[in-house]
Amino acid sequence: MGRTGLFTCCVRSTNKLYHIMATDSMEIDDALYSRQRYVLGDTAMQKMAQSNVFLSGLGGLGVEIAKNIVLAGIKALTVHDTKQCKTWDLGTNFFICEDDVINLRNRAEATLPHIAELNPYVHVLSSTAPLDETTDISFLKKYQCVILTETRLSLQKKINDFCHAQHPPIKFISADVYGIWSRLFCDFGDEFEVLDTTGEEPKEIFISNITQSNPGIVTCLENHPHKLETGQCLTFREVHGMSCLNGSMQQITVVSPYSFSIGDTSDMEPYLHGGIAVQVKTPKIFCFERLEKQLKNPTYLLADFSKPEAPLQIHTAMFALNQFQENFGRMPNIGCLQDAEEMLKIAVSISETLESKVTITDPDLIEKSNLNRQFLFRPHHIQKPKSYTAAAATLNINPQLKIDPYLNKVCPATENIYNDEFYTKQDIIVTALDNVEARRYIDRSAQGFLAPLAAAVGGVASQEVLKAVTGKFSPLQQWLYIDALDIAISLDKTSCEEFLPRGDKYDALRVCIGESLCQKLHKLNVFLVGCGAIGCEMLKNFALLGVGSGRDKGMVTITDPDLIEKSNLNRQFLFRPHHIQKPKSYTAAAATLNINPQLKIDPYLNKVCPATENIYNDEFYTKQDIIVTALDNVDFPLQIYCVRCVANLRPLLDSGTMGTKGHTETTVPHLTESYNSHRDPPEEEIPFCTLKSFPAAIEHTIQWARDKFESAFSHKPSLFNKFWQTYPSAEEVLQRIKSGESLEGCFQAIKSLSRRPRNWSQCVELARIKFEKYFKHKALQLLHSFPLDTRLKDGSLFWQSPKRPPSPIKFEFNDPLHYSFIVSGAKLFARVYCVPVTEKVVQTDETARKPDHIPVSSEDERNAIFQLEKAILSNEALKNDLQMKMLSFEKDDDANGHIDFITAASNLRAKMYNIEPADRLKTKRIAGKIIPAIATATAAVSGLVALELIKIVGEHPFEAYKNCFLNLAIPIIVFTEAAEVRKTEIRNGISFTIWDRWTIYGKEDFTLLDFINAVREKYGIEPTMVVQGVKMLYVPVMPGHIKRLKLTMQKLVKPSADKKYVDLTVSFAPETDGDEDLPGPPVRYYFIHEDN
Repeated sequence: MGRTGLFTCCVRSTNKLYHIMATDSMEIDDALYSRQRYVLGDTAMQKMAQSNVFLSGLGGLGVEIAKNIVLAGIKALTVHDTKQCKTWDLGTNFFICEDDVINLRNRAEATLPHIAELNPYVHVLSSTAPLDETTDISFLKKYQCVILTETRLSLQKKINDFCHAQHPPIKFISADVYGIWSRLFCDFGDEFEVLDTTGEEPKEIFISNITQSNPGIVTCLENHPHKLETGQCLTFREVHGMSCLNGSMQQITVVSPYSFSIGDTSDMEPYLHGGIAVQVKTPKIFCFERLEKQLKNPTYLLADFSKPEAPLQIHTAMFALNQFQENFGRMPNIGCLQDAEEMLKIAVSISETLESKVTITDPDLIEKSNLNRQFLFRPHHIQKPKSYTAAAATLNINPQLKIDPYLNKVCPATENIYNDEFYTKQDIIVTALDNVEARRYIDRSAQGFLAPLAAAVGGVASQEVLKAVTGKFSPLQQWLYIDALDIAISLDKTSCEEFLPRGDKYDALRVCIGESLCQKLHKLNVFLVGCGAIGCEMLKNFALLGVGSGRDKGMVTITDPDLIEKSNLNRQFLFRPHHIQKPKSYTAAAATLNINPQLKIDPYLNKVCPATENIYNDEFYTKQDIIVTALDNVDFPLQIYCVRCVANLRPLLDSGTMGTKGHTETTVPHLTESYNSHRDPPEEEIPFCTLKSFPAAIEHTIQWARDKFESAFSHKPSLFNKFWQTYPSAEEVLQRIKSGESLEGCFQAIKSLSRRPRNWSQCVELARIKFEKYFKHKALQLLHSFPLDTRLKDGSLFWQSPKRPPSPIKFEFNDPLHYSFIVSGAKLFARVYCVPVTEKVVQTDETARKPDHIPVSSEDERNAIFQLEKAILSNEALKNDLQMKMLSFEKDDDANGHIDFITAASNLRAKMYNIEPADRLKTKRIAGKIIPAIATATAAVSGLVALELIKIVGEHPFEAYKNCFLNLAIPIIVFTEAAEVRKTEIRNGISFTIWDRWTIYGKEDFTLLDFINAVREKYGIEPTMVVQGVKMLYVPVMPGHIKRLKLTMQKLVKPSADKKYVDLTVSFAPETDGDEDLPGPPVRYYFIHEDN
C-alpha cells in the first residue's frame, strides 16, 4: 500500500510509544510486495489491506501466525495475551528475550514492537484484558477474522458460536500445538464465496479439431494435454469455420488427456482450423459447520495417506486433552500413569460420540506385561483374548455401545474375512497397534512445545487467515492435524527423566525429544546455503532448537552472496529497512543471535559453485554434520550439493517454494536416494523459430523483447568495448585495415561507431528506426516469404493455429504504446551512449529512413575504411567515443526503464501477431523470471525441514523420514516416505549403492596396472575401464591405452601438489559379450597411504 496519506498510529505498551506507519491508500508498494503480488493478485492484496484481525495467544504458535500475516500486509492486527514472559518462552517465542523474562512483561506487550516493525503499513495493537467465559465478546464485531491459540475449548466454542452468528460471519480460526501434536480448525460461516479457488493462470488450449456431433468433441494440438477437469467452463476465440463458438461459454467433460466434449455442435458450420479455448474461473461456495458440531463429526484434510486413521486418533486424543484441562485445570503430568489412565477414559468416552458401532480385532492373548498400560485388563484376564475382554470392559463404561469382536489378524491369509465388502460397511478404519499411540504420546508430551511443528502449522494457519479476509484460494475444511510422531516413536526406550524440565529455555523442547537429543542438536555442525526467505526461517528454527550452541562443539555456517533488497523484507523476516544493501549472511547471523545469543554462527559471502571449490572443498564438507539448502534462486545448481554430500557421506535437507506451493526432500547416507537420482527434467525452452517468426503466446513475445534488450543494450556494447580495448585507437585500426590485416569484429565495431547517436534527438531517431524494423519491416518480410494463402504439401494452410500471420504496424505518434516504446528505447540508448536525456517533448521525423544496409561482401573493407576515416576527420573517434556503457538487466529498479522497454516491445509484437497483451506486472514476472513467493509457504516448509533435521540427529530409522509436497492454495499437504536407496548388482553377489565408495591406497611408483590389480584383489572384480571426470584414463579399445598400464598414477592424473587423492569412476566387463559395461561405485585413490 503506497505512502500517500500516511499517518502515525501510536500504541502504548509498557510505558513506551511505538510509532507504526499506516495508510488508507490502496496503492500497492510494488518494491515491497512484488513477489507476493504474483501469488495473491492486486484484488486480494487490496481486500487484505482493509482487514482487521484479532489474535489471542502469543506463545510460539501465535507469534508465528502474527509474523506471517503482518508480513503479508493486513490492515490491522490486535495481539492479545494475559500471560507473563517466562524462561520457557525463550525456546518457543523468537521475539521474547531474557530482559522480558526478568521484568515479567506481558507476552503481547513484549512482542508488539517486534511484530510492528515487520511491516510499516500494518497497525499493530496489544491487549492484555482478561478473555474468558464471562467476558463480553461483542468487541469482536469490528474484526473480520478471529484467531485463537492456547485457549480453553469451552471458550473456543463460545467465541466460535458468536462469530458464526454474525452477518456477515466473522471468520474463525483456532490452532494449537501440544508437544508433538498440532491441530488447525476453520469456520468461515454457512456460505463462504471464493472467486478463485486455485490461483493458477487460466489455461489456454490450442485446438486442432472440433467434431460436428452431439456432444462436440474438441481435440487439442498434438503433445499438448489440456489438463482440464470435468465441470470446468471454457470460452472460445479465433475458431475458423465453427465461428458461432467464438465468445460462447461451454461446460466441458473430459474425454481423454487430449480431448474433451462440449455442447451440441451438429448444427454448426464445419470446423476449418484454428481456435483457442480459454478456461473461465467461476465462483465457488464453501459451507462450514460450527466447532461444536465438528467436534463430534470432524471433516479433515488427510495429509499422510499411509496413516489414514491418524486424523481421527489425534482428534480424539486432543479433544480428550482439552477435556482433561477443563476437568483438572492443568495438563497431564509427564510419565504419570494415573493421568494417562484418566486421559484414556476420557478418550473412550469421546469415541462414543464419533461412532455408532465399533468392530474390533486382535489375535493376541492378554499377558501380565500388558496390565501396566492396557487399563481395561485385570490379572484374572491373563491368557484371555484381548478383543473379547476389551469389548466386555468397554461395555461396562457405556452399555449402549455395539461392539463386534474378532480374533483374526488382518493379513493376506484373512482376506476372505476382511474383504472389500467388509471395508465398505465401515465408516472409519482406526489402527491401534502396540497401544493407542496418539493417547500414549499426547499425555507424555502435552506440556512440551516443538517449535518447528509450530512453524509448519503456523504457516498453514496464516494462509487460512489470508483466505478468510480475501476470498482467494480454497479454504481448509475444516480440520488439519500435523504430528511429529515419527520423532517420538524412536525415543520409546528413553528414560522418563530425560523429558523432565530443568528450568532453562529448552524445557519445552526437552519434554518432546529428551535431554540427550537436545544435547546432540547443540553440538551439531550445520552448513546452511542461502539466507533468503527459507534461510531466515531456518535460522529462526535453529535458534529455538539451540542448533550449534554447544560450548565445546557445534557451529552454524551460512553463506549467501546477495545483498538485501527492499523486496526481501516482505518474506525474509530477519531483515529491516535499515539493512537494505547490506550482506544477507552477516545481517542474518546478527539477527539470529538476538533470538539465541548462545548460537555460534560463521557467515560467508561466497556462492557455492565450481569457482569456490577451494573454499567449499571435501575438507569443509567433512566438518559438517548436515547440509541444508535454502535456495530462493533457481540459478543455484542443487546437483553440486548432492555430489558433495554423497561423496562425503553427509545428509542433505533440501526445500523450495513457488507461491503457495512448497516441497521438502530428505537425503540420508546409506538410507535414501539423492536428488541426483531422480532429477527433474530441464524446463522446456521456447524454440528459436517460434521466438523469431511464429509467436503464439504472450510468453513468446516477452522473451523476444527480453532478447532484444540483451542484444541492443548489453551484448553489442560488450562486443564494442572488447574490440576497442584490444585496439585502443581508431588510427591504429585504420592503419592495420589499410595494410590488409584482418581484425575480428572490426566491421561491426566501426559500423556502431559511425552510427553512434551524439544527442537526445538522435537517440529518439534510433529508437524510431528500431520501431520500423521490428514491427513493420519484419512483418512485411515474413508475409512476402509466406503469403496468407500459402499451403503446405498436404494442402493445409501454412498460416493456421498455432502459427499466426503478422500484421505490419504503422507508427502513430499519439498511440501511448508506440510512444512508450520510443521514449523507453531512446532513454536506454542515451544511457548506453552516455548522452544526456533532455526534458523536451519527443518529436519524430517521419521522413527519416533507416541507413542503407551494407551487404557483407568484398566491399566491407573499403566501406569500413571510409566510415572510420570519416569518424576520425570529424573528431568522432576520440577515446570517449570508443566505449559504451553496457546495461545489465535489473527487474526491480523501476527507474531504470528496463521493464518499460520490454513491456512496450512485447505488447507491440503481441499486437502485430494478434496476441492478448500483458500488463507491466505480468511482463516483469516473465521477463525477470521472478519466482512468486509468500511468507506462509516458506514458514511451513522450513518447519517441516527442521523436523527432519531432528530425526537425522536422532539417527532415526528409514521409515521415519518424510518428504512433503504442499499447496496451501488448494489446500493439499502430502507426506511420502523418502525414496529408499537402490542397490546396483555388478555380479557374483557384488553390489553397491550411491553411498558406497571404494578406496585404494597407492604409493609414488604405483602404476595404472597396479591400481587395476589392487581393485581386483580388494573387491573381487577387475575394472575394464577407468575414468577421471570427463577424462578417459583407460579404455582398452582406445588407441595407445594399453601402453598406459605401465604409467604411474601420478603421471596419468597429474595432481596438484596439495592433492592427496582423486575420485575415479570404474566399470567392469559384462557377463555376456555385446552387453554394455557394468557400472561401478566411485573409487577414491590416495596417492600415498595415509599412515605414511
